[in-house]
Amino acid sequence: MEENVRKELDTLTGMVLTWKKDYLGSVSSDEDCEYLSREFLDEVETHVYPYVRRLMECNYLTGPEATEFLESCYRQAEELNKAIQQPDAKQGETIGG
Repeated sequence: MEENVRKELDTLTGMVLTWKKDYLGSVSSDEDCEYLSREFLDEVETHVYPYVRRLMECNYLTGPEATEFLESCYRQAEELNKAIQQPDAKQGETIGG
C-alpha cells in the first residue's frame, strides 16, 4: 500500500474514533441510548464504506486490505454498542484503535 493511501486510511480512522468519542459523550444513564450505536454505524456505512470501496475499485487497496480496514471500523461500532449497553458507561471513555 502506498504511503499516501496509508495516510488517507489514518485520517479515516481518526474520523471514526472522533465520531465514536462524540457518541460516547452523548450517552445518558437516564434514557435508552441504543439509537446512538445505530447512528454511528450509519455514519460508517454512509461515509467510510463508499470511500474505501472506491479506493479498492481504483486499485489503491486490495480486497483484503479494504476488508481489514472496514472490519476495524465495525469493531469500533461494536465497542460503542457494548459501552452504551453497560449501565456504568462513562462519557469520554477511553477508546482504542
